[in-house]
Amino acid sequence: RQLEVSTSSTLKDLHILIQAAMGWANQHLWEFRVGRQVYGKPMTGDAWGGPTIVNAGKVRLAELLKPRKTVINYTYDLGDSWEHRLTITDVRPADRALVYPRFLGGERAAPPEDCGGVPGFYAALEALADPNHPEHEDIVDWLDGYDPNHFNEVALKLAVGRIASRRRTAKARSS
Repeated sequence: RQLEVSTSSTLKDLHILIQAAMGWANQHLWEFRVGRQVYGKPMTGDAWGGPTIVNAGKVRLAELLKPRKTVINYTYDLGDSWEHRLTITDVRPADRALVYPRFLGGERAAPPEDCGGVPGFYAALEALADPNHPEHEDIVDWLDGYDPNHFNEVALKLAVGRIASRRRTAKARSS
């Protein structure tokens, strides 16, 4: 997926945008990592010896940008471990005539949520493609018409557009 976002977006905003871009329902824990720093939803009593989790709702993208290219790692569903590498390039002043975030491009369907991460996804695709597979019928029912090669650009544009609308409305209220 290729998206254009405002550098004033928080990492929490970016999480919501990724959920929309993947067609997921935001039902699981998530985190961003930049270097050794972890950003996410801080949890009370989170003292298991891991890194301190910085509140993603308080960190703006602009604060993390490096010259030329910034890489941010995003993990969604810490059980299934959907790992994404976000590459931020071409940072430039916003065009005041445009509304952000914006969808720029993409291809293929995102994996369905709760399918067991990468191994589960490939196992489901294998069962889906083989009518003789013992789990074929169950997977066909569960995936309900899922086609990994289909890309629903209209749905993604609408989802990103709703986020842009909410941001525009919130910005107008605060002005």
